[in-house]
Amino acid sequence: MTETSRLSARKSAAVARGVATRGIYATRAENAELWDAEGRRFIDFAAGIAVNNTGHRHPRVMAAVAEQAQAFTHTCFHVAPYESYIALAERLNAVTPGDFAKKTMLVTTGAEAVENAIKMARAHTGRSGVISFSGSFHGRTLLGMALTGKVAPYKKGFGAMPPEIMHSPFPNGFHGVTEAEALGQLERLFASSVDPERVAAIIIEPVQGEGGFNIAPVSFLRALREICDRHGIVLIADEVQAGMARTGRMFGFDHSAVVPDLVTMAKGLAGGFPLSAVTGRAEIVDAPNPGGVGGTYAGNPLAVAAAHAVLDVIRDEDLCARAAEIGEVIRTRLTQIAARQGMECIGDVRGLGAMNAIELVSDRSSNAPDAALTAAVVAEAEARGLILLSCGTRYNVIRMLPPLTIPMEQLAEALDILEAALEAAVMKQAA
Repeated sequence: MTETSRLSARKSAAVARGVATRGIYATRAENAELWDAEGRRFIDFAAGIAVNNTGHRHPRVMAAVAEQAQAFTHTCFHVAPYESYIALAERLNAVTPGDFAKKTMLVTTGAEAVENAIKMARAHTGRSGVISFSGSFHGRTLLGMALTGKVAPYKKGFGAMPPEIMHSPFPNGFHGVTEAEALGQLERLFASSVDPERVAAIIIEPVQGEGGFNIAPVSFLRALREICDRHGIVLIADEVQAGMARTGRMFGFDHSAVVPDLVTMAKGLAGGFPLSAVTGRAEIVDAPNPGGVGGTYAGNPLAVAAAHAVLDVIRDEDLCARAAEIGEVIRTRLTQIAARQGMECIGDVRGLGAMNAIELVSDRSSNAPDAALTAAVVAEAEARGLILLSCGTRYNVIRMLPPLTIPMEQLAEALDILEAALEAAVMKQAA
């Protein structure tokens, strides 16, 4: 029996079934590479689901955490606050969109950031309704999964969702939902289901993550800003996956010049350490009473030290420009592959910066999804040493999230593996 088999058996016996895993048991990782329990080497195109934007174990991140560990590892900011939390809040206030007074709170996970943003919006407006979008993902907590616009696996079997959470269509030309139709449905929602004067917030990802890397049109974000201004609704940008230089800008909303009222961030914020944040208009962030937001581990000093180092690396290594360069290489290669005879399974190539995806179909004329082929390509790539993730409401999208520090020769190697995996999966399907 291999070590992977032994670990898999132990996992099945000891770990909750609902915690989905892959068959790669990590023992070591460095920048864009990861090694498993069998000593197999992988190029990591998942980056911990867009967490390790600065790569696994970036030296500056590791050094910052080690230095902080020599001072203290936890006091709870509510009990004995510390300067590094304050300094990080100041930096996030400065780097997020908008030229107005801002404040920040730190928590631990993306779902916590989202839930606290909703709490702030409700406290500020005195309203309770919230609008999210089809295909969205905002977390696995009760409110997070209610906001999420995808049933399986996130809502299935968990009973009733919290009230006054509504979903409107996300514009998606590939799936036949035009921007005009999406805006029309939102207005019909106001006319038929909820008075806009009861809506506290509209929350949207600038690039949907779990939903399939669908990019929100700039004009759509501008229209949402106008709608929110007209009705006194708080506009929340969920930048948990798209933020921290991933799209070629510090935040996905930066591509549109649309300024949200609140920004949620996590994942890439602390380079692998659990940290998230809500940053936005001071009067909205300040709406909850003292003690109404926070948490025991919120803003853990080790994670805060890591986040300071991550911000330094993004600035000093110009990772926004690096993300744009990586994305251009990936999309060029994917477009070339899609144009080849026999690669008609690639229905769409899309992305923003280093947040890219292909959508696999069984028929380009109808864009019918091919979830089975998608799973086969991911498995073939893994067998060849490339970690990929699938996503999408139809389970037929392969997303690519390499660290923004990946060497270009490893990027080329990974794309070679991806092409070989596509070829092998298509051949097996046709056999």
